[in-house]
Amino acid sequence: MNYAALRRPLRPLARILRARDTGEDPEEIARENLRLRHEQIALKARARAESRLLVMGLAFLCAFCVIGLRMGVIAQTDPEEPRAAATGNPIIGQRADIVDRNGRILATNLDTHALYAQPREMIDPAHAATELVRIFPELDEERLLRDFTGERRFLWIRRQISPEQLQAVHDIGEPGLLFGPREMRLYPNGPIAAHILGGASYGREGVDSAEVIGTAGVERFFDAYLRDPAREGEPLALSIDMTVQAAMEEVLGGGMTLLNAKGAAAVILDVHTGEIMAMASLPDFDPNNRPPVLTEGDQSDSPLFNRALQGVYELGSVFKIFAVGQAVELGLLNANTMIDTRGPLTWGRFRIRDFHDYGAQLSATDVIVKSSNIGTARIALQIGAERQRDFLGRLGFLEPTQVEMIEAPTGAPLLPRQWSEISTMTISYGHGLSASPLHLAAGYASLLNGGTRIVPTLLRQDGPQQGERVVREDVSAVARDMLRAVVTRGTASFAEVPGYEVGGKTGTADKPRPNGGGYYDDKVVATFAGVFPANDPQYVIIVTLDEPVETSGAQPRRTAGWTAVPVAAEMIRRTAPLLGLRPQVELATLDGVVVSAEN
Repeated sequence: MNYAALRRPLRPLARILRARDTGEDPEEIARENLRLRHEQIALKARARAESRLLVMGLAFLCAFCVIGLRMGVIAQTDPEEPRAAATGNPIIGQRADIVDRNGRILATNLDTHALYAQPREMIDPAHAATELVRIFPELDEERLLRDFTGERRFLWIRRQISPEQLQAVHDIGEPGLLFGPREMRLYPNGPIAAHILGGASYGREGVDSAEVIGTAGVERFFDAYLRDPAREGEPLALSIDMTVQAAMEEVLGGGMTLLNAKGAAAVILDVHTGEIMAMASLPDFDPNNRPPVLTEGDQSDSPLFNRALQGVYELGSVFKIFAVGQAVELGLLNANTMIDTRGPLTWGRFRIRDFHDYGAQLSATDVIVKSSNIGTARIALQIGAERQRDFLGRLGFLEPTQVEMIEAPTGAPLLPRQWSEISTMTISYGHGLSASPLHLAAGYASLLNGGTRIVPTLLRQDGPQQGERVVREDVSAVARDMLRAVVTRGTASFAEVPGYEVGGKTGTADKPRPNGGGYYDDKVVATFAGVFPANDPQYVIIVTLDEPVETSGAQPRRTAGWTAVPVAAEMIRRTAPLLGLRPQVELATLDGVVVSAEN
């Protein structure tokens, strides 16, 4: 562009003078210069406008390309629901699942809703109360109507409802009935492992959320672990096997019914790792609908009471193997040492008798096989009170178990006030010291696994425990042989399971009357404590029945050999294959077979 033309004067003097000389009109020169100036200005404005249009066009083109590219990216991604950004610290976080040793779900979370009312917003309170009672029969219609028509501004109706119930309430069409989203704890297997899991409930509550907290069992013990957001929902893996647990509970429930027992408990424990493979207490409950705690009466009558962990009983003759095992460890006797069994054995005003007269002497093995109280008491006298107490302490009988449950401290053993000589004798055959079935399982595992201390655990382990040595390996083998003999030719003959070498001991203890009033004549606690396979111990099994009575014969039978032992045998038969134990089948021999050849 010629910008010099814009600065040129409209009436240049030189041209004006020449125009006058030649007779031209000077004004014509001025008009021509003005026209040229206007043309230059128009050309400059047009060029500026064209540049702006070009820039705007390029900008629109870039924006169109960016939007098109973004739309293509969105079209290629998987669809998902939008999530609102949360500010502050939420009241609830995702609670981790609980799984068994094989990853099967034992406890998980479920999205649900809570139902509440704002009475000030209700149109027809009477109709709403009637319809709510139809959907939730446990509600009181009169109380609902009184609350809806009173001065209350807010009212919880149900802390959690199912999707079907939500739809039914929605169909009422009452604007004063509102829903708040929340999570609930779900136990998909119902009462299976109920006492182990315990249960959960709501802590701090809001309209749109609620804090799920553990109330009992491992849910309470591991509450902080399960709620820790740093673990990003990593499940808690327990040691139990759900299939073994289910089979145990089914067999135990059937045995409890057939034997008219008041309650029952059972434990299967890995003798090397200390893992609790299954633990049951009956009667039980559904943790999805946990019953209330008893406010009066005996807590052991409540289904919430865990007999395997909290129930401490005088367990009877199952304790005898500890006395004989300790005596062998101390070098006081061996399996064939003869023990004086003449009776009754008198100590002051106390007399110790046997169930049958076993003669003047029995070998140490036969003291266990025939379950002689007199023989066991004489062995305990050789051991002495101080050494007996120390030995039982190393087996874990003097303190609560350390299992990972909030109820564990409540299962403390009941010990004699003074560990006297008579206490030493009675404790040797299971009277005068009360312990839980889980204590007994840990004691048997420690004695029979080769002689190292086992602490029960509900967490899955990577390898065997390295506990302190309780007895030598050869003493452990002697104890196993004795328990095997109890099954092959003793009081636990019904415990024989083909393919599995079962060893074990029976125990029948009279139940003490409440408030120290002696013992009942017709109520017992029957226990079987066993190990399988006895030649290569893998698992300990404990079965305890409270007040069983077997009535198939002419006379009622209450001893463990007729009650707890058959239940334990069926339990082993059902659970051993689930635990991965193959039956040991003896191959038939060819003795007496004649082979002939035809010509």
